[in-house]
Amino acid sequence: MSRPIEDYALIGDLQSAALVSRDGSIDWLCLPQFDSEACFAALLADERYGYWRIAPAREFTRVRRRYRPGTLVLETEFSTPSGVVRLVDCMPPRDADPVLIRLVEGVAGRVDMRMTLAARFEYGLTLPRIRPQDTARRIMAGGQSLWVFSPLQIRTVDADLVARFSVGEGDRVPVAAVWRPSHLPAPAPPPASALVEQTDAWWRRWVAGLRRVDEGAGEGHDAVIRSLITLKALSYAPTGGLLAAPTTSLPQQACGMRNWDYRYCWIRDAADAVDVFLAAGADQEAASLLDWLGQAVGGPAAQVQQVYRITGERRMPEIEAHWLPGYENAQPVRIGNAAAGLPQLGTFGDVLRARLAVRAAGLPMPGGTPPGRTQSRGTLPGGAPPGAADLDESEAILSFLEARWQEPDAGIWAVRGPPRQFVHTKAMIWAAADSAITMIESFGDRGPARRWRRLRAAVHADVLDRGYDPDRNTFTQHYGSAAVDASLLHLPLLGFLSAADPRIAGTVAAISRELDDSGVLLRYQARPAADADGLPPGEAGYLPGSFWLAQALAAAGRTEQARQVYAALLGLRNDVGLLAEGYDPLRRRLAGNYPLASSHIGLIMTARALTENGQFARSG
Repeated sequence: MSRPIEDYALIGDLQSAALVSRDGSIDWLCLPQFDSEACFAALLADERYGYWRIAPAREFTRVRRRYRPGTLVLETEFSTPSGVVRLVDCMPPRDADPVLIRLVEGVAGRVDMRMTLAARFEYGLTLPRIRPQDTARRIMAGGQSLWVFSPLQIRTVDADLVARFSVGEGDRVPVAAVWRPSHLPAPAPPPASALVEQTDAWWRRWVAGLRRVDEGAGEGHDAVIRSLITLKALSYAPTGGLLAAPTTSLPQQACGMRNWDYRYCWIRDAADAVDVFLAAGADQEAASLLDWLGQAVGGPAAQVQQVYRITGERRMPEIEAHWLPGYENAQPVRIGNAAAGLPQLGTFGDVLRARLAVRAAGLPMPGGTPPGRTQSRGTLPGGAPPGAADLDESEAILSFLEARWQEPDAGIWAVRGPPRQFVHTKAMIWAAADSAITMIESFGDRGPARRWRRLRAAVHADVLDRGYDPDRNTFTQHYGSAAVDASLLHLPLLGFLSAADPRIAGTVAAISRELDDSGVLLRYQARPAADADGLPPGEAGYLPGSFWLAQALAAAGRTEQARQVYAALLGLRNDVGLLAEGYDPLRRRLAGNYPLASSHIGLIMTARALTENGQFARSG
């Protein structure tokens, strides 16, 4: 039986990640990187498909867990009739092979423990061979191998590794697993206890560098720090790309088919995360994300996608893993994401918004002059001019949009129905032109500002004429529709219209009224088949959209109402501060892929919106 999504905590090494359940079972892990094949896939099926549990051998009476403050080191404490034992889990940020450390510590009394490591490569499809080798056990299948090191007396039972042992107060028993390609020789035994402390210190140093986040940083300080750590954990260190989530096919609706692979990088998430990292003072992360964006969208504008692989590749063909039953039997289980092939013109607005944010922060653009060096004529103090390639690419993007902005697309939700004239897409095209104009006017960039002003004005007028329903006083999801859409909450946040504009106020009111599902917003309304998104209706509430509502309310000066929405959303986090894509109010459960970068971005941006000046306070 599938465990509730909120029962899982995240550990990771900035290149891959594992989900650890409250009962000490790692039920999801893809190696060597986030979008590799899973070697533990019980999350999407059951234990037959791979897991690694370390827990008391007999029934335990209580479980308490936490992250060590300011880290991604997880501690799970089991209380039993005979004593208390602590399980410490982490994945050290890697400089070579991926390593997973599990350290069992005796806290009080004496507790009998059991370990079962059942690796199943290729998403649970392949049983491995196990061979002892010196002080290790080698688990191998095809081109992959896990090397397991521990002082425990480990037995091989069928295709599993099993150990029974006992820990008393003060005992420390390490187990470490190292992944490497099968053709390579055995790795050196990892110093498990030392690596735990090194991982702890690494994360503390990173959090200490978030100079603009302190106790005055706004509401939910601890939630903001945990969300920033989560975003960092979902960042792929070699390229700077930001993962949407480390999971695939956790359903947006119970037993439904809205099950997608989110182990990829969406342009809009990257652009929003640039803002978040800049606000927190994580300048290196912001710059790395912008570099990733520039590399991913390089080439003709007509080839730009809304989603890429973490290494920047374009292709992610979508297949169905028919051998996996699915989380709570939700079918299908998808590997890959066909959203990469759907048209999405709004993506360009995200790209140029991210560039503008980095320019405004005074960080160097790729190929530009770093702050503090000689600036080119026309550049504001502290600014950094972009390289010629970036200027040329920005002009190419705007020229492409100038010719194509009136075309329909799949919209922000990548709907699998017919393309439409989505209002959010038009607003993002407006934002692309607006960002380019701002960079010309404020930073002295070259470019045909008058031409882009005409494009910006044309898109704006078109949306007001065709995307606004005066009878209902609300903007609509797409031209010709009467329905509202949570993405319309971006209109005031982008500056398309003032948050005080009556048309925005009417839109926010309509969204609050028509999309509310027991306190959490839906993406959009369920509609008849003739106007569908290509899938059966029904899904859980969408948490990022609910954070957008709080931000829109704050922008309109309705601060107390925004705080109420924010406080309710904070209450939906699990015990270690993580959020999924959605929330099912009927079952009172998190839903969808987990943890979701966009939900944690929304949390941070809302906290920022609720601070006095819209910026996190500086410390020191």
